[in-house]
Amino acid sequence: MAQDRDKYTNYKYGVGLRNVGSYQISGQPYVTGSLLGTGEEKEVEFPFVPREFTVINSGSQASGPVLRIHFNTATDGNVVNTRGRHYVTLESDDQSMTFRTKCKSVFITCQSNGGGDNGFELIANLTQIDTFHMYELTGSGLTNRKDELGWLGTEAT
Repeated sequence: MAQDRDKYTNYKYGVGLRNVGSYQISGQPYVTGSLLGTGEEKEVEFPFVPREFTVINSGSQASGPVLRIHFNTATDGNVVNTRGRHYVTLESDDQSMTFRTKCKSVFITCQSNGGGDNGFELIANLTQIDTFHMYELTGSGLTNRKDELGWLGTEAT
């Protein structure tokens, strides 16, 4: 009986990626934003894993402000090409999208149709989980492409 009790005395309960309580409590706020030139990409790296975050298209100095939000860099080749399209688009001023997902960072790319700069604002609800524990987001729906035959691959064409 003493052996059974002893094996649990060194267990430490704490925050973690698969700890439900880490996502149920009110999180620490994190707010940032930036002005991007056409074609410019910005990676927002979170200090802790977010419970959720919202990206707001804060407007443009030109007509047709377009922002793309994605979880891997656009230079990957499979994120924004015609076969990948692994991004969400915010096409108008003050349009926003909330992502209820865990990640280390998010990429935001300016694709203004009329040229000029475009801004974004981001507010996140952070857990106390260190981003060191977060795995890389890859695979179907993030970096893979689908060819005409339905094959999923990882090389850009």
